[in-house]
Amino acid sequence: MSRREALIEMIEALHGEIDALKTSDIAGLEAATTRKLRCIETVAAHDHEPRTAEIDELAREAHRLNETCRIYVNLMAANVRRRLQLLAGSPTPAYRRSGAAAYA
Repeated sequence: MSRREALIEMIEALHGEIDALKTSDIAGLEAATTRKLRCIETVAAHDHEPRTAEIDELAREAHRLNETCRIYVNLMAANVRRRLQLLAGSPTPAYRRSGAAAYA
């Protein structure tokens, strides 16, 4: 598989990962993540090849989609943390700034 083909497949896998995260489809998430990791290995195996504008654009799209996945995971983790705090009877501030680079 070429680097271009691997990046296209990675983008498809990332779309699958986002869909699985939205629907809490654990099996779908596992399959998409496995596919994504396989594509990353393939792309890395082609690092010695010159980059083209198309490769750069595909890589940017994959990065953007991966960031979207990261945001979903962080939101899910924050919701779980809040629910656990409520169950434990701990105070749950609506917003807590932690350090200089806190995000809402």
